Amino acid sequence: MAGFLSDLVQYRKLLLMIVVLGIGGTHLIGFQMSVINYASPHIQKFINETWLERYGSVLSQETLTLLWSLVVSVFCVGGMVGCLCSGYLTAKYGKKKCLLFDDVVLITATLHVGFSRRARSFEMILIGRFLEGFSAGINMNAHMQYAGEISPKKLRGFVNVTCSVFLALGKAVARVLGLRDLLGSEDMWNLLLSFPGVMALIQLLLLPFFPESPPYLLLQKGDKDGCLRAMKQLWGEANYHAEFDDLMKEKAAKKGTKIMNVLEVLREPSVYPQLITVLLLLLSLQLCGLSAITFYTSEIFQTANLQESIIPYVSLGVAVSELISVVFCSSIIDRFGRRILLWGGYSLMALTLVLLETSLLLSDRFLWLPYCSVTLIFLFIIAYGMGPSGAVASVMTEVFTLTTKSSAFVLCGIIIWLGLAFTGMLFPFAVKQKENQPLKSQRSSKPAGLRSNVVRLWRRTLLKRRLSAPSSDRPPQATATAREPCLKMEPKAKSSQGLSSIKCDLKSNPQLACH
Repeated sequence: MAGFLSDLVQYRKLLLMIVVLGIGGTHLIGFQMSVINYASPHIQKFINETWLERYGSVLSQETLTLLWSLVVSVFCVGGMVGCLCSGYLTAKYGKKKCLLFDDVVLITATLHVGFSRRARSFEMILIGRFLEGFSAGINMNAHMQYAGEISPKKLRGFVNVTCSVFLALGKAVARVLGLRDLLGSEDMWNLLLSFPGVMALIQLLLLPFFPESPPYLLLQKGDKDGCLRAMKQLWGEANYHAEFDDLMKEKAAKKGTKIMNVLEVLREPSVYPQLITVLLLLLSLQLCGLSAITFYTSEIFQTANLQESIIPYVSLGVAVSELISVVFCSSIIDRFGRRILLWGGYSLMALTLVLLETSLLLSDRFLWLPYCSVTLIFLFIIAYGMGPSGAVASVMTEVFTLTTKSSAFVLCGIIIWLGLAFTGMLFPFAVKQKENQPLKSQRSSKPAGLRSNVVRLWRRTLLKRRLSAPSSDRPPQATATAREPCLKMEPKAKSSQGLSSIKCDLKSNPQLACH
């Protein structure tokens, strides 16, 4: 551990650049994915009020849920479009210029979202969320590749995991600022959603003082002097010679080759093992429910019957747990390796999911099981942070060569954003259906006791007497018709005991006759 800290001090300029990359990189992606939890009720209310002002009618719950799921999932659609463009942009213009362009797009997006309330236009939120997603699609690929290329070999695992660290940090910051005491109130939600623009502006001002990645300068631009200057600036005067020799050998081996596009990567058999490995890792993350926890943390805890007042703090605890576990992962990944972290993390996640499903199935029988489910969600997030969160990002950056990396990241990004889009679009409807199921089951499975059967028997007997009475004594036909459905009930139990109490009930409250 002491050697690791001494390396960080030695590469302090590199560490400073990592911070600048992170605050305008995956930090903002994590923020945008999580902040929507806290703005959810305010945005839905704003959409309903805007619709009422325009058309004079209130939106139905189904339409409102559809519009809300569009607000969530259009971010992922924009991310997919940005991801498709990122391969060409990073290969042609480099990672640094892509991130600077990305900052301009993000500032434009947050202006749309920030002024949507004043303009009384929820369409501006949709446009802003799409542009934020487009920015995130470029940002994710550019940041991860940039971080991997500026790192020396002995710190490569740590630097690659910093992408996941800043992603978790963004989720935690979103949950802190989203508290009602800060920016999570009804009057401040548009400012909360505009926070990424401030971070993008900081990166836009600071990033020009740092160099482009050394491998890009030497292998793609052929700028040997620029590569040497970048290495000296980031790693110091005495720490770059071995890395530079390795780059020169790679350049000689790759002489005459060019950067492959997506179709060329798909047609290249030598890349298939790396692609299959990374795609399987990403699919496992997309199918384990992690995206639903990120997007709809509040809804999940509401379904678990937690008190409304403590849900924001429990969500904050989830984000802090992920951040601490990912930071711990960054400090041990170079010592234990990627395989051990992947095997251990996925095994613990699988075991936690089995226990979580069991607790959810039995939650109606035991009052303490909802709290057990919350604890298992915490354990699931910790297992993810200590294993796959950092290790998958590191594997993605390390297994591809420079000629295939940009296009391979496009393919991997499509898997990520497709999974996020489906989760963002379909999960709200699943939550609504889950909320309606207990009501239906309670109505259909309500047991019929002795008293209820006696009440039904007395109602039927009373109605028969009235119908068999002379026409002059009969109540009006409308009254009989209104009470006719009571004849459809056929009680099974017959009891004379308690009839006197039922008569008293009927006299004191005549509505019980056909209740």
